[in-house]
Amino acid sequence: MVERNWAGNVAYGEAELRQPRTFDELQGVVAAAESVRALGSRHSFNTIAATPGILVSLTQFEAPIEIDTATMTVRVNAGVKYGVLGQYLQRHGFALANLASLPHISVGGATATATHGSGDRNGNLATSVRSLRVVQADGSERSVERGEAEFDGYVVALGALGVIVEMTLAIEPTFDVAVSVFEELSWSDLAEHFDEITSAAYSVSLFTNWVNATVDQVWLKARVGRHAGVAGDELLSSTDGGEHFFSARPARERRHPLPGVSAEACTEQLGIAGAWVDRLPHFRLDFTPSNGDELQSEYLIPREHAVAAIEALRGLGERIAPLLQISEIRTVTADTFWLSMSSGRDSVCLHFTWKPLGPEVGALLPAIEAALRPFGARPHWGKVFAADRQALAPLYDRMPDFVALAERVDPGQKFRNDFLRATLFGA
Repeated sequence: MVERNWAGNVAYGEAELRQPRTFDELQGVVAAAESVRALGSRHSFNTIAATPGILVSLTQFEAPIEIDTATMTVRVNAGVKYGVLGQYLQRHGFALANLASLPHISVGGATATATHGSGDRNGNLATSVRSLRVVQADGSERSVERGEAEFDGYVVALGALGVIVEMTLAIEPTFDVAVSVFEELSWSDLAEHFDEITSAAYSVSLFTNWVNATVDQVWLKARVGRHAGVAGDELLSSTDGGEHFFSARPARERRHPLPGVSAEACTEQLGIAGAWVDRLPHFRLDFTPSNGDELQSEYLIPREHAVAAIEALRGLGERIAPLLQISEIRTVTADTFWLSMSSGRDSVCLHFTWKPLGPEVGALLPAIEAALRPFGARPHWGKVFAADRQALAPLYDRMPDFVALAERVDPGQKFRNDFLRATLFGA
């Protein structure tokens, strides 16, 4: 049976799915394959993991999680999900700096696509990587550490340089987070106070359908108590005694980002503090929200263009809203990875959770990308977009360096597929 992605909109087309348990077994699989791709948690919405050859999953890999308190790092199997890793770290008194909105995604897949959480001072998830261990096309092992010349090419590599087996990630002492949700923020407040709003907490997310008279919800996730951080994220600095956040009013009960949907799957809110692992994601690990009922797109633009880009999308609101479940606006700081969507620039992330209407969404994406083109929008590598290599190449200064690296380490093009040829390498 052909494997499918998390949303069910993509069939990977593989000849075989292999789940090696040991490093030696993985080396043998990769060396013998004519074409191979690594499969993460399947939370991608395009054909980035598709292959007519062998799909390799590390979900059965025998590799313990190992904390090194001397270097403040943790070594993990790349197939481990963030929620599982986070719970392990929390039990031992440690934390990662950030998490994405879903804790169900794998460490290897998320970092390879520059997937991110939110926060003016937070980089994407790949910025926690300190080293990685990869199986290359001939089955040989390569270890790459931060500081090496090619490190920034290997970390966000879209699976094009080999199968990432293990990673070490930076950790810190555990910390608590309190989530507060505010509703009906005026668009004028967002435009006038964008920087103040996105910096008001450790992680900030804004939800909209692009046609309502106000921004539907603002989620503020503040570090509190012990190890709160330098700023401490005191939310009341932008609120009226806790009663308002600019023009937005506080939600009196827990909210789901989608209007009218039960908040049962969402993390605790109402300012009730809890461990980072239970608050930084939008959703709880023991729930899988909207599995198979959505598509996703996302575009990252330089922060200085935030207000203009938001206005451009509002201009398309009447076309976007009928296909949309919800959009999220969030921020991420710059990094140095060659193929990261936030490489070299502090970014604003414009995320779309679509209804499962593939043809209709596909027909609309060129208009969205045209509206965002003046702002240098980079689409998320793991989500649906229309741009091809000709459109993407000018957006990444280090793309030629990455292509040259891939030619050298994978001359037989074992790790390439149609998606990478269309968006990165050319025919």
